[in-house]
Amino acid sequence: MQPSHEVIRQYLDNNPNSMPSQAAVELGVSEWSVVLALPPEQMSQLPLSDKDALLSSLPDWGNVTTIIAVSGSIFEFKGSFPQGKYAYGYYNLITEGEGLHGHLNLDSLSAIALISRPFRGKESHSINFFGSKGEIIFKVYLGRDSQRVLIPEQVAHFNALKERTLAA
Repeated sequence: MQPSHEVIRQYLDNNPNSMPSQAAVELGVSEWSVVLALPPEQMSQLPLSDKDALLSSLPDWGNVTTIIAVSGSIFEFKGSFPQGKYAYGYYNLITEGEGLHGHLNLDSLSAIALISRPFRGKESHSINFFGSKGEIIFKVYLGRDSQRVLIPEQVAHFNALKERTLAA
């Protein structure tokens, strides 16, 4: 039996340093179930109809950290998120030279969550892309400067996205 929204929220309250992915494993639920239980000040949902505008704007944000988790392994790429274009059924990431490459199946996208939750005691913001089974497809975390402080321009972009979700 799946834990209720209240049980997930209680777990998060009792484990404030737990990441949604960790809580999902501990509770035996999808990461999306955990994200839905986050308090409103920590999570807002971006309409799927905004995905193209978001993906085309991300390259202008500067260096971010893109995270892909597969079978318990975590891959991180630090750098600008690449521009992309649709072709052959995918949103193809276009990178000149070295950098993040890939082919996103956006047809499987079921939700985009904007998450603001402290990570290891530091302010943290991420854009999370979920698949049809509540699994994470990939995450984009805002970048940090050499002092490990979030880049203010990226925080402004992120907050503007959140404001749009509140206005919708």
